[in-house]
Amino acid sequence: MKKIIITAILSLSGLWAVSVTDVPKAVTLEGDSGGLVTGGAWDSGMLKDKVHVLFYVDPDEKDTNEAFYEALKKAAFDRNKYATVAIINLAATWKPDIVIEALLKSKQKKFPHTIYVKDKHKALVKAWGLQDDSSDVLVFDKAGKVLYTYAGRLDKAEIAKVLTLIEDNL
Repeated sequence: MKKIIITAILSLSGLWAVSVTDVPKAVTLEGDSGGLVTGGAWDSGMLKDKVHVLFYVDPDEKDTNEAFYEALKKAAFDRNKYATVAIINLAATWKPDIVIEALLKSKQKKFPHTIYVKDKHKALVKAWGLQDDSSDVLVFDKAGKVLYTYAGRLDKAEIAKVLTLIEDNL
């Protein structure tokens, strides 16, 4: 009986997970739920008009996809056609929000082309079915549809696949 319940829960959880070709459910992060590191609201509707790479990261997993970050920098895609968003899952760590927020403000200054966002209550875990306590990578096309989703460390083959996907959709 226990196995049946677990299987049912896992099956149902997939119904809410974001998948390729979907425009995910609209999410807004603002106020007590989070928002832009620079202040103000972040809305998932902003993921249009350019190819967007979105990182949804547990602060404890911040280095998980460092090789992919470096590959993106090296690719030097046209910023008029491409953008990056880093959403930090503040609820996934024991570290105090105030410390992480200070680090994020510093990163925003160092990497002004990336939009840094705080998610204080796991909104994207709940709304989009992203992995909690992980490093998720999503790629969106210019219409806001998901082209690619991956949870965990991207290996060299996955990195090459994502870079090609971005290039093909610019």
